[in-house]
Amino acid sequence: MGLSTTSSPIRPGITRYRRLDQASGLRAAMNPTQSLQPQVQVIAVSSGKGGVGKTNVVANVAVASAKQGRNVLVMDADLALGNVDILLGLTPQYTIEDVLSGHRKLEEVLVTGPEGIQLLPATSGGQAFTQLTYEQQLKLHTAFLELPQVPDLLLIDCAAGISPNVLYFSLVAHETVVLVSPDPTSLTDAYALVKILSTRYHLRTFRLLINKVKNVQEGKEVFRKFSLVTDRFLSITLDYMGCIPSDEYVTMAVAKQRAVCDLYPRAPASRALSGLVSTLHDWRGHHSWQGGFQLFGPSALAATQTVTEG
Repeated sequence: MGLSTTSSPIRPGITRYRRLDQASGLRAAMNPTQSLQPQVQVIAVSSGKGGVGKTNVVANVAVASAKQGRNVLVMDADLALGNVDILLGLTPQYTIEDVLSGHRKLEEVLVTGPEGIQLLPATSGGQAFTQLTYEQQLKLHTAFLELPQVPDLLLIDCAAGISPNVLYFSLVAHETVVLVSPDPTSLTDAYALVKILSTRYHLRTFRLLINKVKNVQEGKEVFRKFSLVTDRFLSITLDYMGCIPSDEYVTMAVAKQRAVCDLYPRAPASRALSGLVSTLHDWRGHHSWQGGFQLFGPSALAATQTVTEG
């Protein structure tokens, strides 16, 4: 599964994000009164290719997390083809485009979804933000810093593939979850994503979540095969997050523009997705937290400058 991959840099002149060696100090700078762990848990969910159910997983994990008492914000980071709002049957009046253009504050753009989750919707069919400039990144950071009430969990639904925006949002999160299906093309493209993030931007910890499996055994086998390749060719830590079964109730919920966890809470996929919530919460005190300093915190902008100019 070894691949040769290429991608445009996130910002001209930047060769890498110095994330591991500076993470501890930057986290402390972000939360001077709480140096052990950031107040906001930032998790990016990425996939090498489309069609693996990434947006559906993000939406349902958000709903399941809210049901268990967490204050959740979902950012639709597919900035040109956003569809989290469609999946949840929401009709936003504004989008992230209004924030980045300076027409609206972030709090004015947020839409309330099921179980009280907040959604930052993306545009659909626009091309202006397919690759955020450094200035747009700073504007986004400022918008998050100005939120009157911050969530305790931010889920970033990245676009599929290895675009600069995907790499960027993966790097500013505490945890990077890579979603795959048993499809060989999904695994190959996911490997390409992990390879770029690890070799070019020095990201070292990834969580692998397998979707659309026949049974638990298939999920574990997919992880085993994927980890054999990464262990051989990449210097990373790959953790098995779990698996989600193929479930006709998911298709039925999507057709009704509802989260399966909300509409069919006893469905097999719903039980698996709800089980992931405690896993996410357990990561809060984990030593592998590597980033997140770029979206929240009093020193976020200074930290961003330090990392991007390294």
